[in-house]
Amino acid sequence: MFFRSKKLSNDDKRLADIAAAVAIFFELKDASGIVVLLLNDAHYTVKLPFVCASLHDDLKAHLAEQAGFADLQFTIEHNVPIYASKVEHLSNVKNIIAISSGKGGVGKSATAVNLALGLKAQGARVGILDADIYGPSVPLMLGTAGESPQSPDNKHMFPINALGLASNSIGYLVKNDHASIWRGPMASKALSQLAKETRWPLLDYLIVDMPPGTGDIQLTMAQQLPLTASVIVTTPQDIALSDAEKGIAMYNKLELPVLGMVENMSYFECPECHHQTPIFSSHGAHRLSEKYALPMLAEVPLNTVIREYADSGKSLIDEQPEHAISKIYKQAALRLSMQISTQLSVSETAQALANKIEVTRLD
Repeated sequence: MFFRSKKLSNDDKRLADIAAAVAIFFELKDASGIVVLLLNDAHYTVKLPFVCASLHDDLKAHLAEQAGFADLQFTIEHNVPIYASKVEHLSNVKNIIAISSGKGGVGKSATAVNLALGLKAQGARVGILDADIYGPSVPLMLGTAGESPQSPDNKHMFPINALGLASNSIGYLVKNDHASIWRGPMASKALSQLAKETRWPLLDYLIVDMPPGTGDIQLTMAQQLPLTASVIVTTPQDIALSDAEKGIAMYNKLELPVLGMVENMSYFECPECHHQTPIFSSHGAHRLSEKYALPMLAEVPLNTVIREYADSGKSLIDEQPEHAISKIYKQAALRLSMQISTQLSVSETAQALANKIEVTRLD
């Protein structure tokens, strides 16, 4: 949703100049989607269509260095738009991002959880849906294994909140020592109900941890739920890349944008000498990203800290925000949010509603 200032005066040029300076800071082609509002004679609010809390101070410093802006004050905010999808949006959910992989064992679930936590750290309101019907692992990673969602009306479920995320998973409904022995249509129906019958709070992004492969569940998600875009997770070796390429091909056929790639297990860094060893080959995801013109959102090394925090149900990003791995995920979240804002179209319905809202000067 984009808002425009109601004030029309000579200040309009300054508003445009500030927006242009912000676009330069983020290396954007233009300032579309960046809104600058005048609060008083020297205080401006910059509203961004993506989340970037980690860069707010740097952005303010950049603006302070610009000619004519040195004596101004700036507040940085975000207003994530609702982007277009083929299906009617879920209540309270602006955008749904599918985290996918062609095969299992490439770290897709860990990526989904840490991308969600990274988006939260950047200032977004985030939920996570565990769509891996046969191997749900999100409850363990969030420290919520054994919990069950409440359903006062026996029709809708309330998500379980953990680590600042709203979550739901088939793992909350099926005990750990039980297997989900369901055929494809059954699993697809269960997933659709899980997504649609959850009373999500207002979310900028709902991250969906998809099951591996290109089968019934993936098709159901793409055709019945308002997916905004997808992210492909892989490892560098050829066997994983081959399956990842099939996932990209599937989303291209379904006309669902793929916003980028995350390469897990890129290398192992010795904790003593810091020598990097590419155990599972190297630059594999780079070759695939170049072939399909997809950006690399992150290259995540093999590091025991990822496994330790996942197994304990804690957030590395919250507890150790300056850790190298935390910075990788927060940077990936920033890149993902910016990719969405620069590559996708805003929902026409949402845009029409936003244009009816006027934001006036606040004295």
